[in-house]
Amino acid sequence: MSPRTTHRLIVSILLGGACSSPQPRAALAVKELESPAAEGGEPNLAVTPDGRFLLSWTQKTEAGHSLRLATRRAGEPWSAPATIAEGAGWFVNWADFPSVAALPDGTVYAHWLAKSGAGTYAYDVRVARSTDAGRTWGPSIAPHRDGTPTEHGFASMSPWSAGGMGIVWLDGRKTSGHAGGQAEMALMHTTVDREGALGAETVLDGRVCDCCQTDAAVAADATVVVYRDRSATEVRDMSFVRFAQGRWSEPRPLATDGWEINGCPVNGPAIAAAGRDVGVAWFTAAADQPRVKVAFSADAGATFAEPIVVDDQRPLGRVDVLLLDDASALVSWLQQVGNGARVRVRRIARDGRMDEPLTVGESTGARSSGFPRMARLGDEVVVAWRDGNDPPRVRTAIVGRSR
Repeated sequence: MSPRTTHRLIVSILLGGACSSPQPRAALAVKELESPAAEGGEPNLAVTPDGRFLLSWTQKTEAGHSLRLATRRAGEPWSAPATIAEGAGWFVNWADFPSVAALPDGTVYAHWLAKSGAGTYAYDVRVARSTDAGRTWGPSIAPHRDGTPTEHGFASMSPWSAGGMGIVWLDGRKTSGHAGGQAEMALMHTTVDREGALGAETVLDGRVCDCCQTDAAVAADATVVVYRDRSATEVRDMSFVRFAQGRWSEPRPLATDGWEINGCPVNGPAIAAAGRDVGVAWFTAAADQPRVKVAFSADAGATFAEPIVVDDQRPLGRVDVLLLDDASALVSWLQQVGNGARVRVRRIARDGRMDEPLTVGESTGARSSGFPRMARLGDEVVVAWRDGNDPPRVRTAIVGRSR
């Protein structure tokens, strides 16, 4: 899709309308938004309580890498890029990418990865805070305190009920590299308050898939964390844990796909929540049949309905999900097309009805294309992804009602 090209499809959704509404079908437009990233990769998106989109991405520098940030309000262009942090010795990876997140009071947190030793997978999560809407940033800290030169990554951040930011990550303190046997990755959690003080470390699951993304969301009075689990027989299906009434639940299966694979597929889930409504999207290739699925919860993630297949053909996964005003889900994924790939989105209602998939942009199926991300404010959804150009570039587009 060339810049500023608008595709208009007649689909049965309004980002703020109900699927069962008798209103006429509405045109949904996808319009590319000029990206503030001249080059770079690993894009991510978030929104702030005062109504701004946050776009982060990594960029090479003479000394190493930097984490960049641009902001925008709905209907406006992106701001000029600012730098969150930069330095040498970062761990920059197509699948384990940085993120930004905001608290209700406007405090913004950012995370990235930095090498901690000579080993390939010896790296730490680093977290920094900004109290002035991302203009300046304090020093970074590591949320984990084991001090081992092992893998710490695939972090997710969500506001914590007691104030501050909750952080979950995959933790390799029991490993030495990616050894077999009992060298297991664990799912960990801690908090960082507004002054940078760390809370207690908690093991949420002692054995999980080695390098799939995690995700977390606040639903009503609960925090829900989703991740790819790892059984003793190498079944790697979706699981979740939930913090409610002051304690964490035991891990529970989200769905039973039965994907037995002796290795990490590097393809984690995504979660979105609004009040008591929750949606989780994920990829599975159980029985050698690649599928993108979504499951809904109406009780703040305590239980989930049967999953619904989202994709139409040849999905590569790399999913994201948003909830819309009628509690339907907008799911994104990469779909293989010939030698390339397309960023696709589709709206799915809780009863399984869905609209035709919509192409947002072109990419590649290569690992370097990364994971498309979405964020929503009102009727406007922003999608960010890495294209297949040489050198590759971060692209952004708007999905919303046609005017």
